[in-house]
Amino acid sequence: MASERITLVVPGPDGDREIGLSSPSRVIWPEVGITKRELAEYLIAVADPFLAANGNRPVSLQRFPGGIDGESFFSKNPPKGAPDYVDQVTVTYNSGRRHPQLVLTEIAAAVWAAQMNTVVFHPWASLATDTDRPVELRIDLDPQPGTDFADAAAVAPALRDVLAEAGLDAWIKTSGSRGLHVFCPIEPTHEFLDVRHAVIAAGRELARRMPEQVTMNWWKEERGQRIFIDFNQANRDRTMAGAYSPRALPAATVSTPVTWDELATLDPAAFTVRTTPQRLAETGDPWATFHAKPGRIDTLLQWWQRDLDEGLGELPFPPEFPKMAGEPPRVQPSRAKAAGD
Repeated sequence: MASERITLVVPGPDGDREIGLSSPSRVIWPEVGITKRELAEYLIAVADPFLAANGNRPVSLQRFPGGIDGESFFSKNPPKGAPDYVDQVTVTYNSGRRHPQLVLTEIAAAVWAAQMNTVVFHPWASLATDTDRPVELRIDLDPQPGTDFADAAAVAPALRDVLAEAGLDAWIKTSGSRGLHVFCPIEPTHEFLDVRHAVIAAGRELARRMPEQVTMNWWKEERGQRIFIDFNQANRDRTMAGAYSPRALPAATVSTPVTWDELATLDPAAFTVRTTPQRLAETGDPWATFHAKPGRIDTLLQWWQRDLDEGLGELPFPPEFPKMAGEPPRVQPSRAKAAGD
C-alpha cells in the first residue's frame, strides 16, 4: 500500500512550486494534535516575516523524524537530493573547518525542510553574503531554576536601557520557552568574537545594576535564582530558535517577536503554530523594520576594554570550542576547589 502523500502549492519569487509532503497527517505535537501538514501550512502563512528573520543566512535544521517526543538531530549541510531552490554557503566553524551550510532563500525551502521533519530553525547572526560578520547582536535572557518568564520580562527593559546607552536599538521576542531574546541590528563591521565581547560588556553592565536579578556566571552552581545572560550564544555557530520558528515543546509554541509595550502583560504560551498567523494578520510583524537602522558596537567594545583594564577578563567558552586566548580554566568551581584541598 502506497504511503499517504499530498502536494502543496507554495508561492515564491519564481512562481508557484509544487512540493510533495509525505505522511501529512502524522502528528508532530501529540499534546495538541498538530500535524506535519499544519506545520507546512504554518510556514507558508508566515512566509514573509519568517524569511526576513531567518532567510539568506546559514541555518541549522533541528529535525524530529518521530515527532517532538522522539529523537532529534541537527542538519547543517545540504543533504543529497536537496532541490535546487535550497541554497547553501560555505562557512568557517570554530575549529577552522570549512563546510557548506543550508540557506533558505524562499519559503518553499522551509516547507521542504518541514517535509524533512524539521521543527526548529536555527539561523546564524550573519548573512550568506558575509558569514564571518554578524548583522545582529543577540542576548539570551535565560531563567534559572526558581525564576520564570516574568523574571526575564522584568529584567528586559533595563537591558534595553543599557543597550540604548551604547547606541543600540533593542528588539525583543519570546524564546518560545521560558526566556526572552533581545536582538539589536548592527552593521557587519566586526567578527563573532568581537560581538561576543560586546554582549559580555552589556551583560556585565546589566548585572552591576541588577545584581540580585541578573548573573553572568557560566557555571550553573554559581548562578542562583537569577536570569542568566547567556553570552556564549553570541559565538560563531551557536544559534537560537529564529523568529517565527516553532519550538519542539508540547504546546507547539513559536518564538514570536513582540513590542516592548506588550511585555508587561505577555503570555508567551499564547503564541503557537495555530495562533501566530492570526496575530500577524491582525497586528502585523513587530519586527517589520528591524534592519532599517543598524547600529554599531563600538561603545560596547569600549566598555569591554574598560572592564579588561579593571581586571575583568575573558569568560569561559562552550566545551566543544578550542581553547581561546585569555580564557579561564574550564573547570567547574567546586571541582577546582576540591582539587586544591
